[in-house]
Amino acid sequence: MSKIAAIDLFCGAGGLTHGLIKSKVNVVAGFDIEEVCRYAYEKNNIGARFFNKDVALLTGEEVLALFPKGHIKLLAGCAPCQPFSTYSQGRVAKEDKKWPLLYAFSRLIREVNPELVTMENVPDVTKHEVYHDFVLDLESLGYHVWAQRVYCPDYGMPQVRKRHVLLASKLGPITLMKPNRKPEEYKTVQQTIGSLPAIEAGQRHSVDSLHVSAGLSEKNLERIKQSKPGGTWMDWPEGLRAPCHRKKSGRTYSGVYARMKWDEPSPTMTTQCFGYGNGRFGHPEQNRAISLREAAMLQTFPKSYKFVPPSGKIHMTSVGKMIGNAVPVTLGKVIGKSLNQHIR
Repeated sequence: MSKIAAIDLFCGAGGLTHGLIKSKVNVVAGFDIEEVCRYAYEKNNIGARFFNKDVALLTGEEVLALFPKGHIKLLAGCAPCQPFSTYSQGRVAKEDKKWPLLYAFSRLIREVNPELVTMENVPDVTKHEVYHDFVLDLESLGYHVWAQRVYCPDYGMPQVRKRHVLLASKLGPITLMKPNRKPEEYKTVQQTIGSLPAIEAGQRHSVDSLHVSAGLSEKNLERIKQSKPGGTWMDWPEGLRAPCHRKKSGRTYSGVYARMKWDEPSPTMTTQCFGYGNGRFGHPEQNRAISLREAAMLQTFPKSYKFVPPSGKIHMTSVGKMIGNAVPVTLGKVIGKSLNQHIR
């Protein structure tokens, strides 16, 4: 086992925690304001306790009490990215109630004084004052800081996700491990979900309840039948096109109502990734949107990862939010491996 013990702030369903555990980091706890994440977090990450608490109200004393003695402390915090996302264009980041959470993370670092810190967010986080204040705080506390944009396919993740990753250490200079995939080696949609059994729109698989896809209206069913892998709604007959698409401004949104391609990584998974009309989330060949299980696997969650209790009802919106908001498990593993290499 690693000598590192970690606490995962904003842990969600446990994507980062699961990756860290796979890299032999001892994750002892996760904090999140969404109680619905408790089952997934604790069921799949044995030994890590879930605390339903707002990080802004958390004290350093509470956090310190959870770290086991004799370990190097890691504080991980992937604050909600919505205030910094391109999807939030038109909104002022400072008006979003999630915006101050990076300051709360910074306060906890000062109070806990961990040897190691990691933070992951959308690339646009670097455009905001709060991020630069965060980095300055770390440097003023004596941390060596490494921070760069990461392209997920370079590390074996099957989606074209770009993330900003920060690592900080009081032990010495630190860096993320080098990419391990060349473009011709990128993991594809087919390699990731191609073995799953076929289902129809609105159908749930009899064995895996998470392998369920959203229903489609008659018009959307006809639209997806006319959609080509990697194509756009412009491939459809004129009568199937939505009124907004016929406008000049609508032509810029070519990535909605579209199918993925088997032989490429998927688009970035979002909280709405189960909806055919929400992006390029159409299955490459079946006439439906991708299932929740397929979305989770494209986020590199294991096929066996459980998100709801066996007797629990699966709500597409709730589970889709857990999946889309998660740090890809493989990225968590890469971060954990990098930290272990660092302390060695």
